[in-house]
Amino acid sequence: MRTDFDTSIFKSYDVRGIVPAQLNDTVAYAIGRAFVEVLGRKNICIGRDMRPSGDSLLQALTKGATDAGADVTHIGMISTDCIYFAVGHYGFDGGIMITASHNPADYNGFKFCREEAIAIALETGLGDIRDKAVAGNFAAASRKGDVRQKDVLDDFARHCLTFIDDVKAIKPLKIAIDAGNGMAGETVPRVFKYLPQITIVPLFFELDGTFPNHPASPIEPENMLDLQQAVRDNDCDLGAAFDGDADRMFIVDEKAELIGGDIVTALVGIDTLRHHPGCKILYNLICSRSVPEAILAHGGAPVRSVVGHSIIKKIMRDEDIPFGGEHSGHFYFKRNWFADSGMIALMQCLNVFSMAQGPVSSVIAPIDRRSRSGEINSTVKDIPGKLRQIQDRYKDAQIDQLDGLTIQFPSWWMNVRASNTEPLLRLNVEGDTQELMERNRDEALALIRS
Repeated sequence: MRTDFDTSIFKSYDVRGIVPAQLNDTVAYAIGRAFVEVLGRKNICIGRDMRPSGDSLLQALTKGATDAGADVTHIGMISTDCIYFAVGHYGFDGGIMITASHNPADYNGFKFCREEAIAIALETGLGDIRDKAVAGNFAAASRKGDVRQKDVLDDFARHCLTFIDDVKAIKPLKIAIDAGNGMAGETVPRVFKYLPQITIVPLFFELDGTFPNHPASPIEPENMLDLQQAVRDNDCDLGAAFDGDADRMFIVDEKAELIGGDIVTALVGIDTLRHHPGCKILYNLICSRSVPEAILAHGGAPVRSVVGHSIIKKIMRDEDIPFGGEHSGHFYFKRNWFADSGMIALMQCLNVFSMAQGPVSSVIAPIDRRSRSGEINSTVKDIPGKLRQIQDRYKDAQIDQLDGLTIQFPSWWMNVRASNTEPLLRLNVEGDTQELMERNRDEALALIRS
């Protein structure tokens, strides 16, 4: 029987939609059944975040998967990086995380992976799952799958701690952590109970999928204000913020200054090179020029990539790269089945800060020497035409089309790329000085919005 629903909920890498208008129990059942049938899964795990709609979707998704013949293990309310850990560590042949990450409270969604936490994107299975779910021509299973329960968070916590050289060598630090009422409120206590020398100043650790304090999206500076204030008020050594499903992480220094995800990529890359001298370190093309410079300065080989986790994970697997990072706060680790984890990135940052003689700002200062605009979105009707116009305007620059247009001059550069889901162009500009960045940002925006 055909299942009619809004297929726009299938994005490039996951499913996200408004509950119940776009995503409901009927749709969840069809997706659960299609996931098992299309990919031939037999033994999967399912976790969820704290959103109020999560339990109902869990039950429907589970019924679809078990009706298709798969055994399902519920692993509770977890972070998204924990689903990747569970699939890799326990040997499940697939996993589904019920979350809409940083989206507003009326959204929910699904993130999928196959064995070894291999990511699924539209062109590598997600599109086929969509088509099967819509068609509804499901095969009769020879048996109905079983449902089990498993608590994985303590094993996950111990796994994260293996990325610290010596837990006892981590120096006493006071860290403000903003969980944004998301899943970090559950995972942070599990991890930091093994680090008693760390004092945590907790912000919004209560699990609440209505996000009563601020959106759980730390990439937006306005959502970091509470953390910055807590660092100042409590004389903290640093602060960290997680998004709703706690797979992304951002930090601030002891002065409450924001530190970009690209600079964290450089920090963790430098720490990784201590353990893997001369290795490749991946960074996406939105990252600061300071990132490849830092990697080269520490004897590594920088690898520039497009934006997007499924592509990055494949590159890292294919080229056996131990670490990669994105400006958006996603950090990927070979020893984590090439999957991303904000918590593991924080553990490696603790390595770096514990070895430093001075405060966090003194570690950051030699790396973070340029000015960046952050991502600026503009609605554009004719995206291909606008990109041609931009390329013509900057024809004297070094230009590549790895992901949108990257336009490079000796003292500044910018990237303009199209959104995968909306009629938007996304602009990022970096200059060697604030004045260079602002002037070229304003000129580019005027052209994009003309």
